[in-house]
Amino acid sequence: MASNLTGSPGKSANTNGALKRAVRPDGFLPIETNLFDRIFIAVVLFVAIHLFWMRFVEQSLSIYVATAISIVVGVIIIRRG
Repeated sequence: MASNLTGSPGKSANTNGALKRAVRPDGFLPIETNLFDRIFIAVVLFVAIHLFWMRFVEQSLSIYVATAISIVVGVIIIRRG
């Protein structure tokens, strides 16, 4: 009964027979995510950075700077998140 009957990789049987998840890969997001989740978070941050930029910073710096910052943040989130 204590053996892993599911055959699924990344899971193992606990002492009481319940399955436990393996430790997820190192990422800085505090939630378990897949690729779609990380892309969605990156797009939401892209919009939020641009709205913040247009409200407070656009008078002194171009919107292209916000685009560059958003792309860098998005790539970091998608690859390492």
